[in-house]
Amino acid sequence: MTGPTPPRGVLFDFSGTLFRFEARDEWFAELRDDSGAPFDAARQSEIIRRMVAPVGIPDGIFGDDRIAWERRDLDPELHRAGYLALLREAGMGNTAHASSLYNRVLDPSSWVPFHDTVAVLQKLAASDVPIGIVSNIAFDLRKVLALHGVEDLVGACALSYEVGAIKPDPQIFRAALDPLGVPPTEVLMVGDSETADGGARDLGCSFALVHDVPAGDRPTALLDAVTAHGLLAP
Repeated sequence: MTGPTPPRGVLFDFSGTLFRFEARDEWFAELRDDSGAPFDAARQSEIIRRMVAPVGIPDGIFGDDRIAWERRDLDPELHRAGYLALLREAGMGNTAHASSLYNRVLDPSSWVPFHDTVAVLQKLAASDVPIGIVSNIAFDLRKVLALHGVEDLVGACALSYEVGAIKPDPQIFRAALDPLGVPPTEVLMVGDSETADGGARDLGCSFALVHDVPAGDRPTALLDAVTAHGLLAP
């Protein structure tokens, strides 16, 4: 009896897998809540957590804001509207302050690579392993890749706002797989969400889960995942 076909290609999630949106104290230096008070470290951390790892519909978001939130990863304008609503609900009613923080998400320099991200992409490319990125996102993450010198290593980017589909919809995975020319059964998907990224398994991909933690707490997770699946030598 033969085992499963080993992977020949790899797909990565972006946020929480390859890169992480990590706040800096200076971002909040001049920002105030609705009472005029500064945001302390705990509130800063909670706001950033809700921005990068949102689950469900935030409390206090209704009507058009709710629609924008639900469809945020399909349209840049809805993304902005949804996140400004989230920040208002978190106590940042000053539109200028909320926009200032939201714009940090769009700034490529705000995204920090995990410690092994660049090395893993370089090693995979040097080994002629096709690489794709699949992301529920409403801005062009290629600018982040370019900032870190790895854009040319990635053969396909399937971004929800360009594809018109959100993980775990099979359509978005196919949009990355087709340009790579590797059958799903020979592709490993690496991501931080069992539900969204793990949806690649419905097409026959294998799946490796990594955890979205501060970059310093996860030095080798990507390398461990691709090595364990035989894409790189131990």
